[in-house]
Amino acid sequence: MPRVAGLAHTDRVAVGTEASAEPADAPRRDEPRRGELRIYFGAAPGVGKTYAMLGEAHRRLERGTDVVVGLVETHERYRTDRLLEGLEMVPRRTMTYRGTEFEELDLDAVLAREPEVALVDELAHTNIPGSRNAKRWQDIEELLDAGIDVLTTLNVQHLESVNDVVERITGVRQQETVPDAVVRGAQQLELVDITPEALRRRLAHGNVYPARKVDAALSNYFRPGNLTALREISLLWVADQVDVALQRYRAEQSITDTWEARERVVVAVTGGPETETLVRRASRIAARAGAELMVLHILRGDGLAGASPGALTHMRGLAKNLGATFHTVVGDDVPDALLDFARGVNATQLVLGTSRRSRLARLFDEGIGATVVRRSGAIDVHTVTHSEAGRGWRPRRERSPLGLSRRITGWAAAVLLPVLATGLGLLIGRGVSLSTDAVGYFLVIVIVALVGGFGPAMLAAVLSGMLLNWFFTEPVFTLTIADPENLVTLLAMVLVAALVAVVVDRAARRTVQATEARTEAALLTSYARTVLLSPNPLDRLLSKVRENFGLSSVALLEKTSGEWRRVACVGPSPCDAPDDADVDVVVTPDVHLALRGRALPAETRGVLETVAGQALLALRQQRMAAEAATAKRRADATELRTALLSAVGHDLRTPLTSIKAAIGSLRAPDLALSDEDTAELLADVEESADRLSGIVANLLDSSRLATGAVVPRLRSVTYDEVVARALAGMDGWSAIAVDVDERLPPVLADAGLLERVVANVVDNALRHGTPGLDRAVPPAEPAIAIRASAHSDRVELRIVDHGRGLPKGAADAMFAPFKRFSGTKGGIGLGMSVARGFMDAMGGTIRTEDTPGGGLTVVLSLPVDGGGVS
Repeated sequence: MPRVAGLAHTDRVAVGTEASAEPADAPRRDEPRRGELRIYFGAAPGVGKTYAMLGEAHRRLERGTDVVVGLVETHERYRTDRLLEGLEMVPRRTMTYRGTEFEELDLDAVLAREPEVALVDELAHTNIPGSRNAKRWQDIEELLDAGIDVLTTLNVQHLESVNDVVERITGVRQQETVPDAVVRGAQQLELVDITPEALRRRLAHGNVYPARKVDAALSNYFRPGNLTALREISLLWVADQVDVALQRYRAEQSITDTWEARERVVVAVTGGPETETLVRRASRIAARAGAELMVLHILRGDGLAGASPGALTHMRGLAKNLGATFHTVVGDDVPDALLDFARGVNATQLVLGTSRRSRLARLFDEGIGATVVRRSGAIDVHTVTHSEAGRGWRPRRERSPLGLSRRITGWAAAVLLPVLATGLGLLIGRGVSLSTDAVGYFLVIVIVALVGGFGPAMLAAVLSGMLLNWFFTEPVFTLTIADPENLVTLLAMVLVAALVAVVVDRAARRTVQATEARTEAALLTSYARTVLLSPNPLDRLLSKVRENFGLSSVALLEKTSGEWRRVACVGPSPCDAPDDADVDVVVTPDVHLALRGRALPAETRGVLETVAGQALLALRQQRMAAEAATAKRRADATELRTALLSAVGHDLRTPLTSIKAAIGSLRAPDLALSDEDTAELLADVEESADRLSGIVANLLDSSRLATGAVVPRLRSVTYDEVVARALAGMDGWSAIAVDVDERLPPVLADAGLLERVVANVVDNALRHGTPGLDRAVPPAEPAIAIRASAHSDRVELRIVDHGRGLPKGAADAMFAPFKRFSGTKGGIGLGMSVARGFMDAMGGTIRTEDTPGGGLTVVLSLPVDGGGVS
């Protein structure tokens, strides 16, 4: 594992098989061979992925391996450029897109060259439209299929599974992603890692980006918090891949022994008073070991080890508060179920509570804790004392009233107890009446019936009657029954045995049914809670079924157009059709729940059928949620139209009234106007007409956005051109300072829409962000600044004012339609809403930041046209 802190140098960790371990002179095999993929993986641009990849290329070249550079992006980094020297480079393919030339990997040329190893940088890169493959990782797949080993690079933010997490951390949505399966399929994943402080020093020294980009990068994407979070994500992701690789190897090699490669602590709880003590103690053990903590509750098939719903809820809440995961497993034998789960998750430590049974009870049954310790093998077992220890005997009962050990005990008692009663009767002697001897045998029969059930009770009755007749009934030592009363006694023994055994067996069966129902109810309650409360109920429900019943995979199948398809599934190798399943549960004729892993007992059928119904309910719930979202969008559009009618009543009438009044004055024959008065009235008409034109334009744009009619025509544009056109003819331009470097890379955007966004934001800043600004009188110094900078694969435009800013927590409300804050001047509150809609349509983002010293900064961010920075 890479060190998490204190790294002042590049620390690389490899996962998988060392691809370069094969000797250079090893003979090539004649059979088709798929190439090996090696990925240099990092938390952020600049950590040294490309540098490490080129270093490996030189090492292989020195060993005689045929290495070529298919495509490497050095981004003008001096040290990286120098490493390209001495390596053969396949010429790139030049493509023209929307009037601009771009260089891409020449896949055909690399395939024709047939090297042993090819270097292809930036796995997540999106190819120029018109290329054979849409993504560079698809190009690499073709190289691998041709038997060529590939070295490539990837940043953690480009992983599909963590894309949304990275967006929440950095505020930047990565447009280029790679499916996790592609990365997991690599033969080797090498983590290239440095500390955030070291990376920021690299950046400040100009070793990552040109000087003009450094300030923006340090203050945005490369903030210490961002880098620390990205680094933790990358370390955890690689650690999980190491764990997956280890689990795969253990499964392939049928290894069930625990390997202490990663500390995991499992604490077994019953829901009793000692549960909180156990979980908190296990949490401290896990914290000291830096281990993952799992809280396990076992539901026995008979329900005897189950907890009440309230206790289960408490345990779940406690586990969540302590950062643990909560698991429920169904098992008839508690020690076996506990150890099977622990070995399945490769746990290294078990935490159990001291037995609540007394010493006397433990003489007859060693208990669950002692059994687990004896069978645990390589797993360390911690036994934690608590206040409930030794308070009472809780005998272990079998699942069935006719279980194997009870049968054995019953038959043994049926033979031994009558013999014992006979011995006692003979020892006491003839002084005791026959009725006393008969009572002793009746007692024996009742005891055997209670212990063994019907069969042993009948044997005890017959044997007791024969012994009573032989030893104590005249004439003794014969089986002759001279007195009819003795015959009645024998028949009474048999009848009593039968009645007591029937009652006992019936009561035991009722008890088992009740406890099984309790277990069933606990499972169904858990499943119902999952369907009602989980954000992704269907997948979570299937995961719980897989865990509870120890299955390898669970899939919900639906038949559409005569073919089965998986609606949802969990676990490896899920079923594609009901016939492939080990257990097939029919929900409806066209919906089946397919379970794979092992056959399940018939008594679980009722639970599974209920789960299948809940799975169908969750599926319908998801579909209803999608329909509700569509209905909400329609309702929002209707609400927008209603608000529109409410807003335009005043804001459209005001400029029209001004225009009408000014024209009326100009046309009045009896009103003598000077040239200055006439010019002022004409200026009022022009200003009101401009205002009216802006309102109408925003209304139309808002309507287009609400109906989804905005389809941007994306092409390569530069911010300096867009800003110049947006400010042309705008009043108050003298209050704006523009600092947009024309050398910044172009962005992929719709020039017209982006111009409208800039104009709306600047107009909003002029009217609301610069108090006291008189557009007719140029200010002493600019009140608004427009700056641009590039970092990572995006270019940002900042529109900065030093006005009153926004109230706390009002940043999101600023972009809502018809939102106007107190003290604002004019407008119907659509400008910023339209700006956000246009940015979303172009794949960009718009956000607000507080201006240092007071005021508001609006940031427009768009992706660089032609690919990002590695």
